[in-house]
Amino acid sequence: MLDDDERRARQEAHWLVKEFGAEAPLYAAMKAEKAIEQKDFGRCARWKRVLEILADSGPANLNRSAAAK
Repeated sequence: MLDDDERRARQEAHWLVKEFGAEAPLYAAMKAEKAIEQKDFGRCARWKRVLEILADSGPANLNRSAAAK
C-alpha cells in the first residue's frame, strides 16, 4: 500500500506526462528548483521523487503519452 506522499508523487508524475509529454522531467526539475529556492525541502523531496518516477517509466511511456494528446 502506498503512503500519501508516494501516491501524490505518482499523481503528479502522471499529470506532468499527460500535460507535457516528453518534457515532463523538465517541469518536475523546475518545480524542485523553485522549492529549493523557497527552502521548502519537503516539497523538493516530493518533486525529486516525481523525477525518479519519470526516469523509471522511461522515454517510451513519455513519448506514447505525448502522442496520445
